Amino acid sequence: MRRRLAAVPLTLLGVSLLVFLATDVLPGDVGRTVLGREASAEAVAAYNRQLGLDDPVWLRYIHWLWHFITGDWGVSYTLREPVAGLVRDRLAASLTLALFAFVLLVPVAVGAGLAAGARHDTWLDRVISATGLALGATPEFVTGVVLLVVFAVQLHWFPVSARSEPGDGPLAVLARLFLPALSLVLLCTGYVARHVRASTIAVVGGGYVRAARLRGTPPGRILTRHVLRNATVPATSALGVQLQFLLGGLVVVELLFNYPGLGALLLQSAVDKDVPTLQATAMVLGLAYLAVTLLTDLTYRLLDPRVRFEVRA
Repeated sequence: MRRRLAAVPLTLLGVSLLVFLATDVLPGDVGRTVLGREASAEAVAAYNRQLGLDDPVWLRYIHWLWHFITGDWGVSYTLREPVAGLVRDRLAASLTLALFAFVLLVPVAVGAGLAAGARHDTWLDRVISATGLALGATPEFVTGVVLLVVFAVQLHWFPVSARSEPGDGPLAVLARLFLPALSLVLLCTGYVARHVRASTIAVVGGGYVRAARLRGTPPGRILTRHVLRNATVPATSALGVQLQFLLGGLVVVELLFNYPGLGALLLQSAVDKDVPTLQATAMVLGLAYLAVTLLTDLTYRLLDPRVRFEVRA
C-alpha cells in the first residue's frame, strides 16, 4: 500500500500529461469556435495569441499544470463561467447519481451472486447467470430508452428528466434519479454477480462450511456467518471497477435523461473545443478513478486478514 501511495504523484503527473496532449490535438480552432465564423482571420489569430495558444507545447503544459494545481482553472470559452465552480457543481451531480446507483447495485448484484453460487448448477443459477449476461451485453442507452418509454412516458410513474427542479424535495430528487440509476444497475449487475457467484461456489465447497453442516448449523446461519463475508471479499475489486465506471461512464445516461453531470460536460466541452473545461473535467475524472482504486485496495486489505498479514510480513 505504501508503494501505491508513493506512486500517486508520478501517476497524477502521467495523467496530466495525457490529458493535456489529448486535448491539445483536438481538431478545430479555439478562436474560430469562440468568435464564430464571421470573425476575421486577424481577430481569430489575436484571440489565440491572447490565450497563449501560440506558445510552445511544453510551456503551455507547464503553465496549465501550475494553474490547475493552484486552483486557477480559468474561464470556460463557451459558457463564460469559472471552470472550477462549473466542474465542482457537475461533479457533485455525477457523484450523487453514481453513489445512488452504487447503493442500488450492491444488494442486487451481491444477492444475485450469492443465490446463484449457493444453488449452482440449478435452474436458479442458470436463470441468474443468463440474465446477467444479457443485461451486461445491452448498452445502457437501450435499457434507458426502454425504461423511459415504459415507466415515464406510458405509465407516468417517474419523471422523464433527471434534472432537478426548484422546490424538489429529497423524495422528488430520488424519483428523478431512479430510472438513470436503474439503467446503470442493470448494466453492472451481471459483472459483479459473476464474481460473487464464483467466490460463493469456492466458499461453499470449503471444509469449514462442510463442518458447519455436519454440526447441524442452519443453512441461513451458514450463509450469513460463513459464506457472506468470505464470498464478497473477493468481489470488492469488481465493485470498485463498477464504481469507477459509474463515476466516469455516465455520458450516455446523463445525455439521455437530461442530467447536468460531469460526463455531459466532458462531451459538450469536447464538441465546443472548450479547452479549459475539457482539461479540468478530464483531470477530475482521472483523480476520481485514482481515488476509487486506492479506496478499493484499502477496503480489500481491511476485509481480508490474509492481505494484512502479507503486508506486515
